[in-house]
Amino acid sequence: MRISDIKATTVTVPLEAPLRHSAGAHWGRFVRTIVQVYTDEGLVGLGEMGGGGESAEAAITGMKQYLLGHDPFQLEAMRWKIMNPTASLYNNRMQIHAALEFACLDIMGKATGHRVCDLLGGPLREEIPFASYLFYRYRDEQTGAGGEETAEQMVAHARDLVQKHGFKTHKLKGGVFPPEHDVAVLRALAEAFPEASVRLDPNAIWSVEEAIWVARQIADLKNDYLEDPTWGLEGMARVREKIPMPTATNTVVVNFEQLATCIRNKAVDVILLDTTFWGGLRQAYKAGLVCETFQWGIAVHSSGELGIQLATMLHLGAVLPNLRFAADAHYHHLTDDLIKGGKMAYHNGQISLPTAPGLGVELDEDKLAEYAELYKKLGSYQYDRDPKRPGWYAVQPCNEYAQLSD
Repeated sequence: MRISDIKATTVTVPLEAPLRHSAGAHWGRFVRTIVQVYTDEGLVGLGEMGGGGESAEAAITGMKQYLLGHDPFQLEAMRWKIMNPTASLYNNRMQIHAALEFACLDIMGKATGHRVCDLLGGPLREEIPFASYLFYRYRDEQTGAGGEETAEQMVAHARDLVQKHGFKTHKLKGGVFPPEHDVAVLRALAEAFPEASVRLDPNAIWSVEEAIWVARQIADLKNDYLEDPTWGLEGMARVREKIPMPTATNTVVVNFEQLATCIRNKAVDVILLDTTFWGGLRQAYKAGLVCETFQWGIAVHSSGELGIQLATMLHLGAVLPNLRFAADAHYHHLTDDLIKGGKMAYHNGQISLPTAPGLGVELDEDKLAEYAELYKKLGSYQYDRDPKRPGWYAVQPCNEYAQLSD
């Protein structure tokens, strides 16, 4: 079997309401690039990568010169062809490789009649638990959803999600408002859902001192971990040294060199494994096994997925022996998906592992065309244009946290 063609299509799929992010961002839709890898035996594998537009499509199709005629079962050879781990371009090509690897794993599963999780050693669980992933949101005029800013509004939003999806873990995406506000919101969530665990992620917007202060204010809650409270391995190590709860990251440990440094220096407790950031499902799985060896915590990270990438997250979550935390997913914020049958369903806070061979999902070509046209109409979104936070990058110092690292 040989690869006969590669196709990349950029799409944009609306969210129920615009999500707000610490780095001045807000967006009401996701832009993704869907990858289809064709073989000379008629099988088609599916992949997905974040972002899109002409640059992403060109990057994917630019791989044709390396991969036309390549055996999709030869994944290690493909990794070297695309990423060349000894070269300086290694990190720049990780997400490109991830999307193509997803598609080749999909082909392998379809060719052998096995699920991708079976190719990685077999599933340890058939259902993967997820956290609620709560964002501060702007209100969407069309859907009527969103508008959450206060603790009361966020608790109401969480109650609605629990009723719909059964979440037992609540993750708050913080950093949009001052740290005191996030503390009040997280405490309100913990009080409203006393049996649930909670986690807070400001996307590394805080200083070390602010992060230490926040951790001490929420130390009595049922915390899974404090995720990326500050930036860099050095900053994360300083925070970890001074707070009474685990820390977690998806930003500063996304390859094996960083993982080795993290473990050697005891910089972060929990590694959040992303199937795209790590350069593929197999790379994330191997990282999980390294963490198992050193008894380091892991969880499955979300980078704004549609159904194809969600399937990779489910297969990863199914095979990791040391998975002890609910996974993250933006998925419930989407209004639609590109896979046949529509969006996957949550039951009791979990999503079932697909049962069909390969990744277990099929592309709805009509939806692909619809959301490709929507992307052509709307174009890419501007990432850092939150109208209420135009100066987000110029945070003013606060004396309240100045002595906390002593």
